[in-house]
Amino acid sequence: MSPSVLVVDFGAQYAQLIARRVREAHVYSEIVPPTISAREVQEKKPGAIILSGGPKSVYETPAPSLDPAIYELGIPILGICYGAQLMAQQLGGEVAKTGGAEYGRTEITRTGDSVLFNGRDNEKICWMSHGDAITQAPKGFHVSASTPGAPIAVMENPDQKLFAVQFHPEVAHSEFGQGMLENFLHLQAGLGSEWTNDSIIETQVELIRQQVGSERVLCALSGGVDSAVAAALVTKAIGTQLTCVFVDTGLMRLNEGEQIEATFTKQFGVELIHVKAQDRFFSALAGVTEPEAKRKIIGELFIRIFEEVARELTERGNAPRFLVQGTLYPDVIESGEGHAANIKSHHNVGGLPDDLSFELIEPLRSLFKDEVRAVGSELGLPDSIIWRQPFPGPGLGVRIIGEVTPERAEILRNADAVVVDEIKKAGLYRDLWQSFAVLPAVRTVGVMGDGRTYEYPIIIRAVTSDDAMTADWARLPYELIETIANRLIREVDGVNRVALDVTSKPPGTIEWE
Repeated sequence: MSPSVLVVDFGAQYAQLIARRVREAHVYSEIVPPTISAREVQEKKPGAIILSGGPKSVYETPAPSLDPAIYELGIPILGICYGAQLMAQQLGGEVAKTGGAEYGRTEITRTGDSVLFNGRDNEKICWMSHGDAITQAPKGFHVSASTPGAPIAVMENPDQKLFAVQFHPEVAHSEFGQGMLENFLHLQAGLGSEWTNDSIIETQVELIRQQVGSERVLCALSGGVDSAVAAALVTKAIGTQLTCVFVDTGLMRLNEGEQIEATFTKQFGVELIHVKAQDRFFSALAGVTEPEAKRKIIGELFIRIFEEVARELTERGNAPRFLVQGTLYPDVIESGEGHAANIKSHHNVGGLPDDLSFELIEPLRSLFKDEVRAVGSELGLPDSIIWRQPFPGPGLGVRIIGEVTPERAEILRNADAVVVDEIKKAGLYRDLWQSFAVLPAVRTVGVMGDGRTYEYPIIIRAVTSDDAMTADWARLPYELIETIANRLIREVDGVNRVALDVTSKPPGTIEWE
């Protein structure tokens, strides 16, 4: 792999965004904690380092710091916001509360020569979020830009390859922000554009082949994009040595099982074991209404069925040694285990047991979600899988508020298909983080024709989000809401009322359970 960029995370909400922006410049990036030592940095042999922003002041006790010896390694470094102030303080400059805090859109003005701006316009709009400001640059730096509240908005030391910006170039609101990052990466750090979909696939295929050899591999397909792309990548590496398992719980989306089966058997030629276990799940869920109890039941039953399949394969002489897991880079970051080998809670089932004696294959553990989609497209997966919105592990079981029954699951499955169909027709599907239907297990009185009805309501839930940590309810056009409501009443038996959820996260969650 080509030299990477280390993004030192000082607790910034934008650390992952910085890492993604670096990758958009076709350079590999990795997020590391501020406790990293100069020796550890040397061992990683990065091509550049970026110091992120953070919520602290450099004068707070305690405040995140950086091993000062890192500045002496000769590696190009860019400090952003808190990272810029920390660089200034540690190298002999001054940081102070000037009383001129800046938040949001701010005009930045060039005041001197700049290799970061590289001849761009003298005035730009940037995105600020700071209370403290650099008031004196360290020796060897020159000031190249300022704002009304930050006299030293950009400072540069090209000879030492050290640069600092008070604003956030990684956010879309900063004009030429991405261009500035690319100037730093390509012109100052001398990094090439080598991180591409092709390079990702080639590297992972070779690693998988080296790890697996001639052994058998097992993959649990969930219907989601992560497991599908992971399976497609492993298939490209080892072909028929992979066996995929799809457990139909009866709580999947409309035609999901058929779509998975068609994609992986017909398109990729993978051995797919399609376990139709709807009756077992509905029986286990009978009478259960508490959300966590439902999750636990669904997860544990999936595990038991998965174990049954593994035992059957072993008895047939095809014992799998490896398990494919669709772990993504944000999962690795949030776990705090940069090189963890433990099985995380499976996104489709709520956890695989510790006593499953598999070795893990995690071909996506260095990728963000947008990169996973791009790799999936390169591998030939259909858009219907690649651009599928997130789906809860327990499936429709936690979108039925109350007891899960076959009747309610069928009503919700059909209602959800209507909601998604109209969202797609309106061209909004990729703009929304999630859009789906919810069925509360209550009945409401209605009038249809000349008769009284006593049937279920459906709630339309649609949200926008970047990472699911926070979310806002989507302002769907009234005409679209009307079309969805009319179709739900007209086409889905058992529904006589439609409501719209206008709750953001917080205070609510995206899912109802």
